[in-house]
Amino acid sequence: MTLPLVSMAVEATVRLIPTAYYKPPVLTALVEDAQDLAVLAAIEGLTSQRLIAERTGLTGLDPRELLFRAWGQTHVNAAFAYTRAEGNRFNDAARGAWYAGFEDLTAIAEVAYHRTRELERIDYYRDEAIYQSLLAGFMGDFHDLRTAPAAAPWLSPDTALAYPEGQALARSMRAEGARGFIYPSVRRPSGTCLVAFEPHLVQNVRPGARWKMVWNGSRDYTVTTA
Repeated sequence: MTLPLVSMAVEATVRLIPTAYYKPPVLTALVEDAQDLAVLAAIEGLTSQRLIAERTGLTGLDPRELLFRAWGQTHVNAAFAYTRAEGNRFNDAARGAWYAGFEDLTAIAEVAYHRTRELERIDYYRDEAIYQSLLAGFMGDFHDLRTAPAAAPWLSPDTALAYPEGQALARSMRAEGARGFIYPSVRRPSGTCLVAFEPHLVQNVRPGARWKMVWNGSRDYTVTTA
């Protein structure tokens, strides 16, 4: 498929992660020295998808692709090592990708949509969560889906339709050497999103704002700085 390429140099895209993943391991307070911490790290390594990916790789992810000795490497590597069973819009269960918004409000809308889906599955709309934004820069040529027809299946709000179509498109374009896509946000009509297919494309990762999302009995949520 022929898709337009756009050369981009963006200093700060926004990705949100739960603050539970943005702090030292909870067991650190239980150890007395580096030796004990090494034991805990070894135990964690038995089940941590990220650590397994860094050590031996995964079916769809070679450890040589991952980042090392860079701030934010754990967050970048985790994005590619951990996946949903159904995948996401442009990645399947075999390999993750780095998704980000060009704006804070876009990242919030995308994350809130998925959290609301989880609450919908248990039919309980009471929850609160604090998210840390990770800013990252990108340079290079990305394929641009913003000119795609509105009816393009991979941009459908219906995940049952969009995910298989988007994953097939991504596999095809990755085979042709695509680095990632810029695409219109499905959850915030005025927003823009980016997906990067390779860890090394994620540059200059650093912390941004914190956001608190609260659900008080319905699908609607409120968001404030935290």
